[in-house]
Amino acid sequence: MSEHWEGRGFDRRLLAGVAALGLVALIAPNAGAQQLAIAEVEIEAAKAREITFAADVAPIIQQNCQVCHRPGGIGPMSFTTYEEIRPWANVIRQKVVRGEMPPYAYDRDIGIQELKDDWRLSATEIATIAAWVDQGAPLGDPAALPPPVELPDPTEWRLSSTMGPPDLVVGVPHIEVPANGNDMWYRPVVPSGITTDRCIKAIQVKPGAGAASIVHHANTTLQVPNAEGKYESAGRLSEYAMGKYAEIIPEGVCRPFAANAWVSWDIHLFPGGIGGAATGKEASGNVVEVGVWLHPEGYEAEYKQDLRSYGETQGELIVPPGGTTMTLGYHTFDHPVRVDSYQPHGHLRLRHAALEILYPETGETELVSMISNWSATWHHSHVYEDHVAPLVPTGAVLIIKQWYDNSADNPNNPDPDAWVVGGARTADEMSHAWIAITHLDEEGYQQLKAEREAMQGPAAAETGN
Repeated sequence: MSEHWEGRGFDRRLLAGVAALGLVALIAPNAGAQQLAIAEVEIEAAKAREITFAADVAPIIQQNCQVCHRPGGIGPMSFTTYEEIRPWANVIRQKVVRGEMPPYAYDRDIGIQELKDDWRLSATEIATIAAWVDQGAPLGDPAALPPPVELPDPTEWRLSSTMGPPDLVVGVPHIEVPANGNDMWYRPVVPSGITTDRCIKAIQVKPGAGAASIVHHANTTLQVPNAEGKYESAGRLSEYAMGKYAEIIPEGVCRPFAANAWVSWDIHLFPGGIGGAATGKEASGNVVEVGVWLHPEGYEAEYKQDLRSYGETQGELIVPPGGTTMTLGYHTFDHPVRVDSYQPHGHLRLRHAALEILYPETGETELVSMISNWSATWHHSHVYEDHVAPLVPTGAVLIIKQWYDNSADNPNNPDPDAWVVGGARTADEMSHAWIAITHLDEEGYQQLKAEREAMQGPAAAETGN
């Protein structure tokens, strides 16, 4: 176990209770079962009516699948026509019923469910696809087909359709990456060109052409000169791991971008591709860049937000051959905060992750988020809707739990016979979560709590939701 205590007013006697709570579930959750259970009733109901591709299924595919499954997309096959989709009908049914596609492994029956940019299909959409396949996957009336949708260019910035182009783009100097080989790390430092203090509205880290499958992570921090002329950290700018979408900062808060800052990169490259997605060719040039959308100069916000790694258990994480293990990490604050987003991180043996909050005043523990059937190829930042983002009082404890499976039952496991330890290589493991926190004062915390109570009732405010 790892303990990370910060601030005042925390009773260390709670440690025994926290540890006991954490050890209740050493056995990993039953991934996939919850999806099947939720879908079963809906599927039976959907079978009562005739379902066709043209009238019912095509709109779902357009809105949820074609962004990846189209010519030039990252999906391994194209789903732009009935003729392309029909041979894959049974596979599609299996994947959506199990919750494996779209690739967003966030449990439906546990914790906060109101998320921004939620990729999950609704229960009705899942049932519609499953019932369509069970009825023989008919086309239906071609006249009922919806018109083709205009899909975004996969090489463009994902937020550009709603926010326009980034205000700032920072790339990296040229580097050669072989088609195959061992892990590589690349840590250039480049100027940002920003000359005044600004507040960040959104951030996206984007691998370059042909580099999406080799960039394991690409993290950035801001470095500014101090009074002695030396550079020191001015906070994290962004975090990226394979499959991550973007970071959108909530309205009314500021994630600072310091004037005259340099961008310090920490890039982990895995030649040949992660998770078997080998590129089969070398990559070179600008393998990754970060786009930053900024609020106008003079934008003011009462509270600041930052993104940090919490719950680290580096050096203590050991998974024996064919075995499993669980890690626990803790963090508390000397002031109230709001949890804006949660993104667990691990490598090929991580299977499940959870975020909990222990409230000292009541002794109750809230399970905020649970991710089952986790995959290293899709690192999602789960961003809570503003009205449900957890409000955490002073002294409450964030509990970060992660489960690891080094057995042959783990489909992502490259070698069940290997000892796995904590480390930075792809073959090693990590145990932490990237969490975006808005730092409040007591007045702001009470105000937000009162607004929740007025909107949702007293019961919601008591748990911080």
